Amino acid sequence: MKNIVKQYMKWAVVLSVLTGMASCQSDYLETDPTTAASEEAAYSSAANLMAIVNGMHRDMYYRQSDQGQNGQGGIMIIMDALADDLVFPSTGNGWYVSAVRWQDQVNDNASNDLYPYQFYYALIRNANMVIANGPSVPAPTATDAATIKTAIGEAYAFRAFCYYMLVQIYGKRYVPGTNNTQLGVPIRLVANEVPLARNTVEEVYTQINKDLDEAAARLGSTRATKSHFNDKVILGLRARIALTQGNYAVAITAAQSARTGFPLMDNATYTAGFNNLAGNGEWMWGATIIADQGDTFSNFGAYMSRNFNSTNIRQAPKAINSKLFLSFPSTDVRTKNFDPTGAHTALALPSTYSKFPYTGQKFLAASQADSRVDVPYMRSAEMYLIEAEALARSGNEAGSKAVFDVFAKNRNPSYTGATTTGAAYITEILNSRRLEFWGEGFRFLDLKRLNQGLDRTGANHSSVVTNNLMTVANTDLRWEFLIPRAEINANPLIVQNPL
Repeated sequence: MKNIVKQYMKWAVVLSVLTGMASCQSDYLETDPTTAASEEAAYSSAANLMAIVNGMHRDMYYRQSDQGQNGQGGIMIIMDALADDLVFPSTGNGWYVSAVRWQDQVNDNASNDLYPYQFYYALIRNANMVIANGPSVPAPTATDAATIKTAIGEAYAFRAFCYYMLVQIYGKRYVPGTNNTQLGVPIRLVANEVPLARNTVEEVYTQINKDLDEAAARLGSTRATKSHFNDKVILGLRARIALTQGNYAVAITAAQSARTGFPLMDNATYTAGFNNLAGNGEWMWGATIIADQGDTFSNFGAYMSRNFNSTNIRQAPKAINSKLFLSFPSTDVRTKNFDPTGAHTALALPSTYSKFPYTGQKFLAASQADSRVDVPYMRSAEMYLIEAEALARSGNEAGSKAVFDVFAKNRNPSYTGATTTGAAYITEILNSRRLEFWGEGFRFLDLKRLNQGLDRTGANHSSVVTNNLMTVANTDLRWEFLIPRAEINANPLIVQNPL
């Protein structure tokens, strides 16, 4: 992992301290020691320790390499491009089209095959450094001690989140009720470069849950901004991970507690452009891109908004799967974030913007000249849907419907309650989840979690854009990304995924 992580993040820690800002300058490939403070300086005070964590939060939305590799937001787009509900009506200028065609994860030299591996392990390296060095940081005041405790707690949360993403992308799916001895990813708990073999999927999830426990022991309800972790976000992650593991009792309890204090947004807010993290009570965790820290053509909104004036938005606006859209009544507010005609009259788009049916206006950039869009990582809507699904799969359908009805009636005032039962009712929950989280990076991982195949047929997918890849069986080996060639070359203990 030396060639991937160490060079990628060598100076991310020290630069965060050097700048003295709430966010670090992420020039990962900078190797000039005259411009970098020592790592020792990073652990000389509580404020410097927290600056490292702040820098990690900035990295969640900051462009690290290629234009489309804009932190977590870029990976969210890749996860949806691989699936069935995010539709690319044209190839545009080519961004993410290789993901749509399932070409990235089968090429171990591909940039987008490497990117998630590189991104998450780089964050893990910084988290490991905070966890290892944090206890030795001087704490002359009670405030300093509290800051150190919070920084270490957030580092554990980061590590849990990153391993959860890595094992889903590069490992085989977690199968509830089995030993899960299939290969996952290497568990690296110290910031060294010793070659490590891949751990099993079960071992990775065990470590994830241990890290969540450590984070929960250190984090309370207060936090600097919604970009940071707190006790509710940890509960949300616990619910998300427990659902993946089929641990439904934990998922139910955690989801119930996590959403407390985060009321569902009203219909007017839902159609306002998903660009007000701080003021939207439903948003539990996300990123607000600060004006002077954005990247015009690499921000999340440069690809997922409808109004930003870029080649990608003008030529390849993102649409929703028409078959999914048409399965919901027009009284459901979520349908208002898509235009079946593609005209988007209220947005007054210039004539240079290509118009395609079913394009979305869920995400609206700050302006045609400013691509910034707040990036959603977790909302209380997810907690309702996790609880409803977990209750249904636990055999408590009545309890599930009581939860689901509250959520569904918020989104559709005309909803009269679920009338389906059994598998059909669970499908209703899952379809609601698909519509709810369009563009938020869940769908590929949900298909993998549910052991379902890909099916783009019967909808508005372009055979040209997809390169005629319309279906993929659930047994296909391509559901696991290849381990990047750079890691294979650097680590003699690593085992490649079969293809």
